[in-house]
Amino acid sequence: MQSRPPAARTGRPRSAAADAAILAATRQALVELGWSRLTLGDVATRAGVAKTTLYRRWPGKCELVVDAVAELFDELRLPDRGCLAADIEGVVLQFAAILGRPEARSGLMAVVAESTRDDALRERIRASIVDRQKRLVLEGRARAQERGELPAEPDPAETARTADLIFDMVAGAVVHRTLVSGEPADEQWVRGFTRVLLLGLTARPAR
Repeated sequence: MQSRPPAARTGRPRSAAADAAILAATRQALVELGWSRLTLGDVATRAGVAKTTLYRRWPGKCELVVDAVAELFDELRLPDRGCLAADIEGVVLQFAAILGRPEARSGLMAVVAESTRDDALRERIRASIVDRQKRLVLEGRARAQERGELPAEPDPAETARTADLIFDMVAGAVVHRTLVSGEPADEQWVRGFTRVLLLGLTARPAR
């Protein structure tokens, strides 16, 4: 007995323009209303789409906010400042600036809190934000290796483990500094953080 081919998908194709409008409206609502007052109905009105359009794309408020915030972090770019330390400082300053935006700050803090009791949401945060931004670490290491600032790593598994560790150190420090401690991640702090990251705790500060 021959198996049947999979059924063709029905319904209207997903509109990239509608997705962009919805995510932009979500960020606007986060700025104006904050997490607690944001509703999917309000987002649909702001985006000029039917509620059913929004519900077909996102199962709930948390998933919608994750994707809206993820787009902000997709703006991160690794600058080419001529050396590894300066490149790190440049991207960390960008990261801190994004976390300083009210839509990123309120949205990220809220979904991280919700994810403590929702494994699927935690995985969505990891896939949409964390894993996508690890590209910056890999790009920075490759560039530094081309410059001769870092040795090549022949083991891909070790490269991946090191990238995970570097990302965790950078993201953890900047998130704690800006969102938990509420202190500025300004150029002076970023310079000191980068020195410790690259040289370790035994490094003497530059005179």
